[in-house]
Amino acid sequence: MSQTTENVADQARQIYEERLRVTLEESHMNEFVAIEPVSGEYFLGRTLSDAIGASRKKYPDRLAHAFRVGHRAAIHFGFQIR
Repeated sequence: MSQTTENVADQARQIYEERLRVTLEESHMNEFVAIEPVSGEYFLGRTLSDAIGASRKKYPDRLAHAFRVGHRAAIHFGFQIR
């Protein structure tokens, strides 16, 4: 991960924790959010593609960081042992 990408992710996480967590986790749990840290704007979507697409539409030359509301990451890879 480049330093720029890491900075965007850190700034977006800070915005989420300080301003958005409570509100989004009450009403948008398990949806996807993309946060553009320069403006502080966020974009919700039912899919990761929807959230990122909305961010890219408004800010095509800026990076956003996306993840699933209420989760540490946008997607999880793994398996379940039975």
